Amino acid sequence: MLGVNTENPFANRRTPEEILAEINKQSRGKLKLYIGAAPGVGKTYRMLQDANELRNEGKDIVIGLVETHNRMETGNQIGKLERVPLLEITYKGKKFFEVNVPAIIARKPEIVIIDELAHSNIYGSVNPKRYLDVEEIVAAGIDVYTAVNIQHLESVHDIVENFTGVKVKERLPDLFLDKADEIQLIDITPIELRKRLKEGKIYANHKIQQSLSNFFTEANLYALRELALREVADDVDEKIEENNGHLYQGPIGLHEKILVCVQYSETAEKLIRRGWRMANRLKAKLYVLHVTDTEVLEMPQWKREKIRVWEELSIQFDAQFILQKKGKKKPAKVIVETAKSYFITQILLGQSARTRWEEIKRGSIVNDIMRQTTNIDIHIVADSKPIRKENKRK
Repeated sequence: MLGVNTENPFANRRTPEEILAEINKQSRGKLKLYIGAAPGVGKTYRMLQDANELRNEGKDIVIGLVETHNRMETGNQIGKLERVPLLEITYKGKKFFEVNVPAIIARKPEIVIIDELAHSNIYGSVNPKRYLDVEEIVAAGIDVYTAVNIQHLESVHDIVENFTGVKVKERLPDLFLDKADEIQLIDITPIELRKRLKEGKIYANHKIQQSLSNFFTEANLYALRELALREVADDVDEKIEENNGHLYQGPIGLHEKILVCVQYSETAEKLIRRGWRMANRLKAKLYVLHVTDTEVLEMPQWKREKIRVWEELSIQFDAQFILQKKGKKKPAKVIVETAKSYFITQILLGQSARTRWEEIKRGSIVNDIMRQTTNIDIHIVADSKPIRKENKRK
């Protein structure tokens, strides 16, 4: 028979690890994610609407946490849905309420509704982030329905800040979306969303005009909507590949490998996020490289802190972080050797990988890399701020 090793009858048996992974997957709950382009599109409303329909069908479904933001239409949708009491935490003399993970697991419903996925929990909570609460509940075998806006994804942080001017503080690792069994886009047009805002259906009256002039401009909303549509489209592509992988030689972009080169600049984190988005689109492996001239223990504290941030971002994006000491080699030589060692097909560099004055004295890193490589694409990512003029005195 084709595809069967007749010489070794044990060759096609699954390993104990593979069997255990399959058992763990089957015992996990399902994760459904409602994603929107901006606040007010109706994610929570739709989630509660679905919950009531499931309750009417006899499903054991409860509310773990819902944020109505005083929106009457959303509040009315709660109806007769059971609420699990929130976890009350006192911090610095004030009371806060978070998802009660132990109570939900003890109650063990079929499905639980948990809103505001990217939320940071108050100090003293079970987990520092709400998405970790969700992960713990799903691991306990309970299905979770949850909601988030596109601007909270880690990989689009720089893009959103660039066109909205807003630095989103609460962010969610993109890899968490890969765990979703179903993603549902809640979409309305920017014109309709602004109309809802003007009617007072999203924010209180004193916030309406400011919101219309800042975050909720038509240009911003169209850009956010495009990001959300692309994210859901990418998820559909991945699901098709997962379900029909046997029809192909491998996933699209299987052999693409992207190397992001970072240094001590404001561009570093932006480069890593850009690299992730490229890798995610191409279904490629991502590597993050930093070339150093000293041992980590000999570095000043601020440099060690920078490297820690890069390592954490790499973990979030399932990237391999590489720290290479250059010794007497030029940085370009180290980059080329690393690229060849890992069979890299694309390299990302920051615009200021070397200043203009350094290029005059020592040559361009980009030109050095191009001379020493073939079949590797090099991308230069622009700085968010203009490069300062160098002091040309020795």
